[in-house]
Amino acid sequence: MAKPSTSVAPDPMVARLRAALGRRAFTEQKMFGGTCFMINGNMLIGTSKRGLLVRVGKGAHAAAAALPHAGPMEMGGRSMEGYIRVAPEGTAIDADLAGWLARGLAFVETLPPKAKAKPPKRPK
Repeated sequence: MAKPSTSVAPDPMVARLRAALGRRAFTEQKMFGGTCFMINGNMLIGTSKRGLLVRVGKGAHAAAAALPHAGPMEMGGRSMEGYIRVAPEGTAIDADLAGWLARGLAFVETLPPKAKAKPPKRPK
């Protein structure tokens, strides 16, 4: 008798984001229960069960949150200013996804690269 598969189905949004980022240098990191895409160590955009998470910066937060299917990202009941949650309906077509990606890139590309964290020193 075959064993049931315990692997998780691939997230189609992850594949769409990879394609949308094209040749741009990025890394992926598991965060917020999904996959986040990082540019120079800074979070750009990510997936979650509730939709897309986009880092737009504090200056663009209010305008982005007012767009259709968008609202503030909340963690532990607290709104995270500068981060927007976009419901799946807001990224259903590639043009909408590209618009959110462009908003995120407009902010994240202004940030300095993050230095890689050094491993903690072990006591002697």
